[in-house]
Amino acid sequence: MSVFPKISLRLEVENYLKKSFVNEEVVSALGKQEAERKFESLLNHLSHPPSFTTVRVNTHLASVQHVKSLLLDELQKQQYDGLSVPVLQHPKLQDVLLIPVIGPRKNIMKQKCEAIVGAQCGNAVLRGAHVYVPGIVSASKFMKAGDVISVYSDIKGICKKGAKEFDGTKVFLGNGISEFSRKEIFSGLPQLKGRGIRMTEPVYLSPSFDNVLPNYVFLQNLPSAVVTHVLDPQPGEKILDMCAAPGGKTTHIAALIDDQGEVIALDKIPNKVEKIKQNASLLGLNSIRAFCFDGTKALKLDTTDTEGEPPFLPESFDRILLDAPCSGMGQRPNMACTWTLKEVTSYQPLQRKLFAVAVQLLKPGGMLVYSTCTITLAENEEQVAWALKTYPCLQLHPQEPQIGGAGMMGAGLSSEQLKQLQRFDPSAVPLQDTDIDSLRDARVEDMIWLANKDCIGFFIAKFIKCKSTRDS
Repeated sequence: MSVFPKISLRLEVENYLKKSFVNEEVVSALGKQEAERKFESLLNHLSHPPSFTTVRVNTHLASVQHVKSLLLDELQKQQYDGLSVPVLQHPKLQDVLLIPVIGPRKNIMKQKCEAIVGAQCGNAVLRGAHVYVPGIVSASKFMKAGDVISVYSDIKGICKKGAKEFDGTKVFLGNGISEFSRKEIFSGLPQLKGRGIRMTEPVYLSPSFDNVLPNYVFLQNLPSAVVTHVLDPQPGEKILDMCAAPGGKTTHIAALIDDQGEVIALDKIPNKVEKIKQNASLLGLNSIRAFCFDGTKALKLDTTDTEGEPPFLPESFDRILLDAPCSGMGQRPNMACTWTLKEVTSYQPLQRKLFAVAVQLLKPGGMLVYSTCTITLAENEEQVAWALKTYPCLQLHPQEPQIGGAGMMGAGLSSEQLKQLQRFDPSAVPLQDTDIDSLRDARVEDMIWLANKDCIGFFIAKFIKCKSTRDS
């Protein structure tokens, strides 16, 4: 059931998205009324969290069963005392564990003492995080350390930092215990960066993964784990992750090849590259080499060798993952997006530049997987149609595992081509209302089915390069 309002978008952005989702092809197949209903349902789903927390096990250092038992112990230490919440191994993604999210919980007593947090912080709380001091925007004037307080999200981003009260649009996230007084929080002390509010009664109960089994698990959305399995990296191969930060997919590639091969990770922002290196080190993976480099410039035009550093010679890689920068409109939960239409539509040209370089860098017979965490037609199916038209050397291929639905109509692709894509559409199932009783009665197969459907919005396409591009 819906407990939050649908995602708040600028009118120009909502109209743009609606035009994509209620396009002529979709309307002729479903009818206008059904197409519009599905679009409204999608907007509703985007403001709510997925039904499961997904973690990927670092199989390089530990077995899935060992980590599963450690996770069950961890759940008992958190807010799950007396609650029997299962940890499920995904049958098609053997290194993925699923933990059901309990909620929305409706009988939480709201407190007089309040704290307002920023929208991003609020989104994290809905997925199991506690509140850290930098995320707190406002607090009641009488708030003291140890107080039970109600936490709200300022979804429009209009609350003034340090305000003592806030009458704007706010969404209730649950109750917690303040670790500091209002005075301490807004004292301006730079060292005050730790946990500010420990969430004790969140509206959605998910486990916190702050410093939980950091060498063994990586918190990842389900489709993000699917992508790397679709890439199917093999030991001994040279693999490129073109836009790699923060390194979830990079480290997954290295784990799947059992650290036997060469995994090159690129990102153009220095602190993000450091994050990739930190994650590789934490997970004990040595096959990863991360570089601060712009992927659009990764193709070397002369033939002098750069000794394994970017830019790279043409046709250097066996497999390439292009998890492209995108508008991120599939992320959940997301209660408000303030972006202009110009910002939302700015990614298509960049994605094409990166794609053009990827095609040149891929060996003949090699595999290119393109993915985004957005729902727009322009960044997904339209890019596939453009790629097939622009690069005759590429062939679209079926994916394994196939967990998402088919691609969306509207970009001129055939029904056969659409079946070879994976589009994860959050509106494929109604919003869930999960409590302990419903979990107790649920069959494992039904829970897995729900986890596959009720996740973030995501898109995957897989191409094989049939012939060399050196002479073209």
